[in-house]
This record gives sequence, C-alpha cells and structure tokens, in this order.
Amino acid sequence: MIKIQAEANVPTEHGTFRMIAFSEDQNDWMPHMAIVAENTDLSQPVNVRFHSECITGEVFHSKKCECGQQLDAAMKYIHENGGVIIYLRQEGRNIGIINKLKAYSLQEKGFDTVQANLELGLPADDRNFGIAIEILNQLKIESINLLTNNPEKVKFVQESNIVLNSRIPLQIPANEISRGYLQTKKDFFGHFLDDNNDN
Repeated sequence: MIKIQAEANVPTEHGTFRMIAFSEDQNDWMPHMAIVAENTDLSQPVNVRFHSECITGEVFHSKKCECGQQLDAAMKYIHENGGVIIYLRQEGRNIGIINKLKAYSLQEKGFDTVQANLELGLPADDRNFGIAIEILNQLKIESINLLTNNPEKVKFVQESNIVLNSRIPLQIPANEISRGYLQTKKDFFGHFLDDNNDN
C-alpha cells in the first residue's frame, strides 16, 4: 500500500507545484510523484496527466520520443488551468533504462519500438496505471479530465472508481526522427493521434 512519504512546494520554470512522493517505503529512492498545481480544486473534475518516467526524453532531450515535450506541455497546461501530473517511475514502458537502451540498439538495425521489445523477450508495454488510480484515491480525487492520447490509460480510468469527465489530447508534432515512433504508437497501440508532420 503506497502512502505519502514527503511533500513540498517546488518552484519551476512552469510555475510552483506541490510535489508529493508516494511509496510503500520512506527510504525508496524512486517513489511515484503527484505534481499538483497551485489553487487546484480537488473536489471538482481535475485535469490529470499520467506520465511515465523517460530519462532519455526528459533529461537528455532525446528526439526519438516526445516524452519530455509532453511533460513540459502538461506542466504548462496544469499550471495555467489547475490539475495534477501523476509521475510514474516506469522507465521505458516499465522495462528499465538498460533494456530500453538495448531496444534502442535494435532500433538502429531497423526494428520499430514494439519489435525491439519483443525481440528482447519483453512486453511491448508493461506499464501499470493502477498505481495512478491508487494515488488519485489517496488525493480524494473523484472525477478527472485526462490529458492523454493513450486508449489504455482511458480504459484504466473507465474501469476504476474514478469518473472520466473528458479526455484532453496532448499531441506533440513529429520530428524527422520521432515520426516512425509516433506512427507505431498509432498503428500498434491505437493512440489517438492525427497524421504526424513537422508543422
């Protein structure tokens, strides 16, 4: 059972947020996080983003994915409109950074993101968004507007005790490197994406 281990206000370039660490163990170095915008009314439908960790995209600004840009866009949106980002420590669709780099190596040989995972004997996507539902329950959030393009996240909410009030698209334009990755998201995972371009 995860619970709040620590919380504090953190000023960022997008604004100040209440950052709350959730874990079973207070000594956990990689807790899940809730990032709450100032003046968010948790009793009303809350703008929520489930975001899985991506060190390559968020820290090193990799062009292979749009994860860092999505996190920035979500932080900007919830700062302006109120809301919560549930930051899940599920690197590389929960295969970890070592396996992710192995998959990247296979992608250099022509595999797409799904084929590379399967070639390594790993699931295409091993994330569990049930943790996000648990965090929403702990925050006593009952109804949300979900910032996502991912039908699996929508399904997790619909099958939970949380009311899905609406879905808010969070699409980042493709670049010359990420276009194939985003197309695979659309074709294999059924993500709600328009045709990608550089405009």
